[in-house]
Amino acid sequence: MEITFWGAARSVTGSMHLLTIKGKRILLDCGLYQGHRQEAFERNRTLPFDAGTIDVLVLSHAHIDHSGNIPNLVKSGFNGPIYTTSATRDLCAIMLRDSAHIIESDVEHLNQQRISQGLPLLEPTYTTADVERALRQFHGLEYGSTFAIAPGVQLTFLDAGHILGSALSVLDIQESGNLHRLLFTGDLGRRDMLILRDPEVVPDVNHLIIESTYGGRLHGTPEEAEQELSRVVNETISRKGRLIIPAFSVGRTQEIVYGLHRLALASKIPQLPVYVDSPLSVNATEVFRLHPEAYDSETDRFVLEYSDPFSFDSLHYVRRAEDSKAINRVRKPIIIISASGMCEGGRILHHLINNIGDARNTILFVGYQAENTLGARIKAGEKRVPILGEEYTLRARIEAIDAYSAHADQNELLDYVQRVNKNLRQVFIVHGETEASLALQQGLADHGISQTTIPERGQTITI
Repeated sequence: MEITFWGAARSVTGSMHLLTIKGKRILLDCGLYQGHRQEAFERNRTLPFDAGTIDVLVLSHAHIDHSGNIPNLVKSGFNGPIYTTSATRDLCAIMLRDSAHIIESDVEHLNQQRISQGLPLLEPTYTTADVERALRQFHGLEYGSTFAIAPGVQLTFLDAGHILGSALSVLDIQESGNLHRLLFTGDLGRRDMLILRDPEVVPDVNHLIIESTYGGRLHGTPEEAEQELSRVVNETISRKGRLIIPAFSVGRTQEIVYGLHRLALASKIPQLPVYVDSPLSVNATEVFRLHPEAYDSETDRFVLEYSDPFSFDSLHYVRRAEDSKAINRVRKPIIIISASGMCEGGRILHHLINNIGDARNTILFVGYQAENTLGARIKAGEKRVPILGEEYTLRARIEAIDAYSAHADQNELLDYVQRVNKNLRQVFIVHGETEASLALQQGLADHGISQTTIPERGQTITI
């Protein structure tokens, strides 16, 4: 068996790992690489292998850095099955369509510039039509069910606790008379988070591919996150300001809505208008409602008592552009939750333009901000920031609550590896900046786990 690490190797984006087992080629994730525009455009459109030679795709979850290049894979010749959970399949149906729309819009904008410069026109990496073809290849499997995906290879999905439908991919591989169990975490979640169950512990793992997004950092507790959210809301209201929350459409938006609901019921914050202003976030919330089987016991009890975690009287879901623009005419304290979470596109940009210059307002970050993104620059407190081609002065207060992260932190990653360590032979550390991956590797070494590798992009390792 060989593993070639094609994406999320010494980076936190573009997850893609290729297994070759007895002549069969199994791809783990097929995510979009997100970085500098030109580099990302070239890397995403040019796959590092012949797509037609891939037999099976196993998808850990719906986040675009894990799923976002699937339509290009299909467009390039892949015609095999895509195995994932049913909740991930449903989320991908909306997220990949949204991704195609963004890609097509970006290329249209770039082509307008290229026409004026006399340059050849660009083709989008994929289109909405490619998404529709790809979705026909999805097969939804339930947690705990085992399915043969290739000769001698059985797949079982277990709950990763990261976002709705996220899965630990367990591959039991019979090769040359030997049985290997390989575990790919995808993105590993945390214990005791809102809405979702804790990550499951997989027994008898021999080879582990584990993420390391926060391999060198620690998070606060979920209880501390809710306390901080209450503080930020109340302090902003006391200044008669607006609270602007850039949030990822899947997972973080629903967590924040549910957290605000809980705080309001407990009278820890006043009832005030809350706007979820993102069509993708609205659609994703509908998918959350369709999959209560993924909820933890606490959310189950909440549903029995209050019916819907994602709805309350002062909450408004906004789809239409004209309704989004109308939010700016509201002259009292409000909360706006909008995508994208790193402020790289979407309606959040217009809300930042309208609110970033007022010292009464607060911009609250509740998710990871990758290097060089607009969100990272605002979070760092840069005095002048570019938004849609214009520079704006930052006067709003900046807050961040890292405890809302859906990624396991260093201690949680170390604890998880120790819990599956009984028969562990190799650990491959991926999906992290080099510094974070090295910190996790050192932490594992300090706990007596030294059989670790941080692979380079394109590196092939034989097991």
